[in-house]
Amino acid sequence: MNFDEEDTLAKCRAPAKAWAAANIDPAWIRAARITHSHHQPELHDRLAAQGILGAGWPSAYGGTTFDPHFATAIFDEIQALGLRSSAWGNTTQVLNTVLRVGTEQQKRELVSAAVRGEILFTLGFSEPGCGTDAAAARTRAVRDGQGWRINGAKMFTSTAHVATHVILLTRTNTDVPKHRGLTVFLVPLLAPGVEIREVKTLSGERTNATFYTDIVVPDSARLGEVDGGWSVMRVTLVYERTGRGLAGPQLSQRFAEWARGQRDVRGRPVLDSLVVREKLARVAIDEEVSRLLQLQTSWVSARGGLPRAEGAIAKLYAAEHAQVSHSELLDVLGFAGTLQSGAPGAVLDGDVEQAFRASVVTTIYGGASEILRDLIADLRHGLPRSRPVG
Repeated sequence: MNFDEEDTLAKCRAPAKAWAAANIDPAWIRAARITHSHHQPELHDRLAAQGILGAGWPSAYGGTTFDPHFATAIFDEIQALGLRSSAWGNTTQVLNTVLRVGTEQQKRELVSAAVRGEILFTLGFSEPGCGTDAAAARTRAVRDGQGWRINGAKMFTSTAHVATHVILLTRTNTDVPKHRGLTVFLVPLLAPGVEIREVKTLSGERTNATFYTDIVVPDSARLGEVDGGWSVMRVTLVYERTGRGLAGPQLSQRFAEWARGQRDVRGRPVLDSLVVREKLARVAIDEEVSRLLQLQTSWVSARGGLPRAEGAIAKLYAAEHAQVSHSELLDVLGFAGTLQSGAPGAVLDGDVEQAFRASVVTTIYGGASEILRDLIADLRHGLPRSRPVG
């Protein structure tokens, strides 16, 4: 990948800001700061109507002619304003999986419906009591005539309350090793027998526990081969492990602007401190490296590749350094760093404090850091995976 080439996104930044000014209601931003919402329905509908959701997807499956670079710049601007598009992010992960392993009918129906704004997916991999070991899934799917009957529960289905469908990892064979007896289904969340319960998190964002009681789906809802679900899920996780979104709005730039105008106890600009400058430099470097690693995964995907190693590298770096970076900024703020959004005197309306709380779990979801290090060692360096000693 040649980073010396012209930044094709650069010329899209100003038009993207203009688009945001014309299309985003400031009330949505204020509401998002309070609710930490994963999804803004009115904004999503607008993105679909203007063809932005369809940018870059195959025209045969509903993709539009909207410039993909401009679309990326728009999503970056949306994120920089503090609006979350996690539900669409999950959906793109599933759609990429469908394009790789789905049937022709699934590609035509699901991708086209999603880019029209009619379908949103959430991820149903983790289960209560299984931790990060998705292969230990106990949610069962058994043959029921021409279809399947599903019973079980999933944990951390974070956008289930706004999604229409879930990509569900189930156990279909108990007589083989656990990785070989799994099958994936695409299940509508409005089906009778689906229950969604809110789970509050440290970051203030909502996740969910979801329960499935005698859910009957046709065999056409199956994604991939019977008992081949482990390989299907791994494709989805590749697209989840891009690190995109972890770099977040460029906090270093916003923080520097605040520090330039803020005075310390001696009456000098906070930014004049060499310690503060060094911390901000480190944060800015981490943000830029995370951005470049994200671009590398996009580059591989755009050329038809599956960014397994690249995605693991991007996600590992972004997650590990997000925690360090936000901690560094809190150190500069001191007591003021504990003030949350809406509190008098909250710096940047509490964004640093909220980002620090949100970063606590970034080294777990989408693959724990230890697992990602194993993947990188194996895929990029050809080293054996780590094993417990003794």
